[in-house]
Amino acid sequence: MAEENLTRINKFLSEAGYCSRRAADKLIDQGRVTINGLVPEMGTKIAPGDEVKVDGELIDTEEKEKPNVYIAFNKPIGIVCTTDTKREKNNIIDYINYPERIFPIGRLDKPSEGLIFLTSDGDIVNKILRARNNHEKEYIVKVNKPLQPDFVKKMSKGIPILDTVTRECFVEQTGENEFRIILTQGLNRQIRRMCEYLGYAVTKLKRIRIMNVPLDIPVGKWRHITKAELKEIDRLVNTSSKTEEASQLSENNDNKIAKPKGIKPKTTNKHKRPRKKS
Repeated sequence: MAEENLTRINKFLSEAGYCSRRAADKLIDQGRVTINGLVPEMGTKIAPGDEVKVDGELIDTEEKEKPNVYIAFNKPIGIVCTTDTKREKNNIIDYINYPERIFPIGRLDKPSEGLIFLTSDGDIVNKILRARNNHEKEYIVKVNKPLQPDFVKKMSKGIPILDTVTRECFVEQTGENEFRIILTQGLNRQIRRMCEYLGYAVTKLKRIRIMNVPLDIPVGKWRHITKAELKEIDRLVNTSSKTEEASQLSENNDNKIAKPKGIKPKTTNKHKRPRKKS
């Protein structure tokens, strides 16, 4: 059969709206995917008419004729961002209980709360996860003790964690033991690890914005992402690096703190940075 008619199994699962390519690779590695009854190797390609199953469930590509779903959800503390509903009882999929198959874009760890996207569109997941330049994520963070005068400078310049140094970022103190931070990368438990390196423990972490979409719904509630928001997301990801090589080059050359391009949260007197005493 002609090569152009073949599709990598991870891409197939993504385009079928089952999960992202990254999540598909994990399922394949765990032996939970079969093609015509056989467990495939990573990178295996399928042909039209092949029978693909995950955990014994047939993946029906005809479902993709439905319009894609795009959701903004205010995740509560304690909910896990996974589609593995069999192994994790407090999973995001069962919590939302949406009538169609959706999956989260990226993650927000269990002790954290705030904004996360869910969708049935595998293509946009891959674009957002690859996009480096404009994929801003904004957080309000509280720690267990007052911030030292050099905290903001150290956090913004980069912290050595996970065998790398975090990318320079925007950090602003908003209270005695509270700060706002805007990241353009997503290392595992990044903010918590950064704070731990400087001797602080995070007591509350809330994501208040992803790219151009602000958190504007109560905890535990969701809404559909608007057409205008989707149009801007598409513009942002399509002007960002598309390939792994280009993304890595962008990250290596990113030596300046980018001023936040997105929506700034409203500031009240309660959260203004304390003035220094003369």
